Amino acid sequence: MGRIEERFTALKKEGRKAFVAYLTAGDPDLEATEKLIPALEAAGVDIVEIGVPFSDPTADGPVIQAASQRALKRGATLEKILAMISELRRTSGIPIVLFGYYNPILSYGPERFAADAAASGVDGILVVDLPPEEADELRRFTDPAGLAFITLIAPTTDPKRARKILRRATGFVYYISVTGVTGTAVPRPDDVRRDVKRLKEMTALPVVVGFGISTPAQAATIAPLADGVVVGSALVRLIGDKGGSGDLIPAAASFAAEIRQAIDDACPGLGKK
Repeated sequence: MGRIEERFTALKKEGRKAFVAYLTAGDPDLEATEKLIPALEAAGVDIVEIGVPFSDPTADGPVIQAASQRALKRGATLEKILAMISELRRTSGIPIVLFGYYNPILSYGPERFAADAAASGVDGILVVDLPPEEADELRRFTDPAGLAFITLIAPTTDPKRARKILRRATGFVYYISVTGVTGTAVPRPDDVRRDVKRLKEMTALPVVVGFGISTPAQAATIAPLADGVVVGSALVRLIGDKGGSGDLIPAAASFAAEIRQAIDDACPGLGKK
């Protein structure tokens, strides 16, 4: 059992929902990213998605696009990110998902990437622009390496395609709660409830909800409807605002703790036997 599955299993036994946090690696720099992750873990984050900066992040809104540009200017590369994760693994066991686009992986070399990512301590990958029809060119290396292949399901995904995607999904399912790019709209609870229910009828994997969740109140509204929530743009915005200032780490940890508390308050004892 990998770290992702272990975390969801433990959370279910505790009657709690997962808090998944996204940050862009290398913003404001890789040293800060390496310090941020354990601080977020201590504040109650269950899984961290580490965004690999890319020059054309088409699924991301302006906040994460700007963070990617800052990280690239500071010299963040996939190779350096994997080295940072390897160093982080000396002290942290938090499940880590690399979130990004296929171009950096293709440039790195899919076989080399799978080996190096697994060796560094990555638990899963989410490649935004690699549809199931084309995923085998990467999965033939990442699956044997033990890397969970996280899949995206959108509100516009029809049931037939959803079943096709879910048949080979591993780790957890990332449900996109709104149409459009990250951080630009607010999810509608009734729609999320309906769609997550349908997904849960198709897969035994945990379903987490992301895109558009940026406040403790929003996290509290969505958490009871799924197995977890993803908070990304709001955290990336905070990091961008703080930059390399001395209060970056405590500010990010404080924000994460507020989200964690809101999730727990909204889901008291759910799942307990």
